[in-house]
Amino acid sequence: MKHSYSKFILIFIVSTILFVLGACSSNSELKTGNKEEGKTTSWERIKDKGTLTVGTSGTLYPTSYHDSDSNELTGFEVEVVKEMAKRLNLEVKFVEMAFDGMLTSINSGAIDIAANDISITAERKEKFAFSSPYKFSFASAIVRKDDLSSIKTVEDIKGKKAAGEATTVYMDIARKYGAEEVIYDNATNESYLRDVDAGRTDLIINDYYLQLQALEFYPDLNITIHPDLKFETPSEGVGMIMKKDATELQKNIDDTLHQMLKDETISKLSKQYFSGHDVTEKPDLQY
Repeated sequence: MKHSYSKFILIFIVSTILFVLGACSSNSELKTGNKEEGKTTSWERIKDKGTLTVGTSGTLYPTSYHDSDSNELTGFEVEVVKEMAKRLNLEVKFVEMAFDGMLTSINSGAIDIAANDISITAERKEKFAFSSPYKFSFASAIVRKDDLSSIKTVEDIKGKKAAGEATTVYMDIARKYGAEEVIYDNATNESYLRDVDAGRTDLIINDYYLQLQALEFYPDLNITIHPDLKFETPSEGVGMIMKKDATELQKNIDDTLHQMLKDETISKLSKQYFSGHDVTEKPDLQY
């Protein structure tokens, strides 16, 4: 009887040890599997899909807009992205959204990168990764042509209605000088410009080259670039933005952009979309 009982205890102990070891082994395999999955980079996932998903506005002439005849999405940065993706052997899927939505969508993984005249700033680099810059500019102000929206100097901006999107470096400039913010959500250039023309807003602070093209596109509106207002932005230039940890994706994008800058592909696209201006060169301007 005692012998049978001892045998039972021994079998129970051995079975328990095997169960525990088996459980540990399973957990170990599960953790190892998760760890391996965690090693899959955003670049590897993009390569597996064969598609780069890109956030852009589709409303920012001439960098991202719809052609009036074909209604196809085009523009300086749209074409830069298309050529870059082609050299990386990837298809491109553009997702149109407001700038604020781009940052959220990058963090959620809904898009891989965003390209929409996005300024590279130290503050943004704390949260996101950027490609190397491929466009340089400065900020100017569109005002009414007949009276310059009653703005002679930067001090006169205080209390004036400044149109823009909330989180841009350009709205930061307007806030700095005490303007009243009028926030738009991925509105077209025409909406912005007609509101200044009609007196619903007083000024738009934005990229000089974009504003120069906008004026050429709407010559009949009572608007102009203020002759005396130029603003230096806290920017290292314009680049594509992506997740902070997308190191391999960032490297592949940078390598390709450097090739495109070296063979002047981006310079040619710049001159095509910015009326002969080469935005890949830093402007030599006095602010």
